[in-house]
Amino acid sequence: MDTVGSRFSRPEPRRRVRDFVAGLLAPFPVKNCWTIAEHAGDTGPGGMQELIGRASWDDALVRADVRGFVAARLGHPDGMLLVDETGDLKKGTHTVGVQRQYSGTAGKIENCQLAVHLSYASPLGHTLLDVALYLPKSWTKDPARRAEAGVPDTIGFATKPQLARRLIETAVAGGLPCWWGAGDAMSRRR
Repeated sequence: MDTVGSRFSRPEPRRRVRDFVAGLLAPFPVKNCWTIAEHAGDTGPGGMQELIGRASWDDALVRADVRGFVAARLGHPDGMLLVDETGDLKKGTHTVGVQRQYSGTAGKIENCQLAVHLSYASPLGHTLLDVALYLPKSWTKDPARRAEAGVPDTIGFATKPQLARRLIETAVAGGLPCWWGAGDAMSRRR
């Protein structure tokens, strides 16, 4: 929190961020606003949902702070960037990016949300570094659905390899030392 705390102007969101990250790191099998809120001692998910959906903070600056933190503690000339696509199975259709699509997690076409993750590994350790949500064409071409879910008009369609490239370029431009990268094959199915 010393690294990103200044990005939150009020103490309430700083506390929520601290509790949210603690919940993400906690060893329970299902992590959502309900379970994270319960872990934090809240009676319901409203505060965590407020943090994610409506609190004012600049995620680009927080991500830059995290990259700086990782570079300072794990940065090494032999560092490696690792790219992987992950699918989260979903039951509904309202979660941003959800549609029936191939999920490597499920090993078949399922109703899911996909994201491209960037990790960093060096002789000093490893960590998740960044993530980009895959927004299928069915979402980018539906203004009403985008508006209802709060997806900004500025976000357009990008393939998963394009998302991976953006994550890598941002990490390298941010000064994270790395010698090479590796990745899992990312599905081109839509």
